Amino acid sequence: MRSRLAAALGATALLAAGCSTGGDAVDVNNGGEFRFVASTPAGEVIPEAERKSAPEFSGTLLGGGDYDSAELVGDVAVLNFWGSWCPPCRVETPEFQEVYEEVRDDGVQFLGLNVKETNQQFADAFVESKGITFPSLYDPRGEVALAFRDYPADRIPSTIVLDRDSRVAAVYTGEVRQDDLRSVLAALTEEA
Repeated sequence: MRSRLAAALGATALLAAGCSTGGDAVDVNNGGEFRFVASTPAGEVIPEAERKSAPEFSGTLLGGGDYDSAELVGDVAVLNFWGSWCPPCRVETPEFQEVYEEVRDDGVQFLGLNVKETNQQFADAFVESKGITFPSLYDPRGEVALAFRDYPADRIPSTIVLDRDSRVAAVYTGEVRQDDLRSVLAALTEEA
């Protein structure tokens, strides 16, 4: 009985936390090593005077085609680092799709960044099964996450929100609550 309870509590903890690279790692199906870490409870908008420019990046989209971060300039942007192997991503990604549908006509872009996925078919199947319509880069080596090394993009899921000037305006580690993301996006879209 105790072992069942311990297993249930452990599974619950994993779903409530994010995954990251690093020590205390667990081997996942794709052969990468990640560990689960506590998530950030809420994102906070970084004051405008303290924001730093996001690094430039480019890559190949799932489904094909090239992408360059210059396409984000002028819009508020939500960058979500995810993997099909990550339990919190399975919950969070469809919720991102809901928020995306609400705000995409308000000058807000969403971009997924699929990282540490050894087989693109897993990423493609994940996007299709979750009904995701916003674009995702396929970044199996985590090169874009490395470009954001000053932020915790090595934790999966991680979400970075950029303001209209492509400056980092909010950072989340772990799963993002929809209402919190909505309030951050509302604050950023209201900025002059």
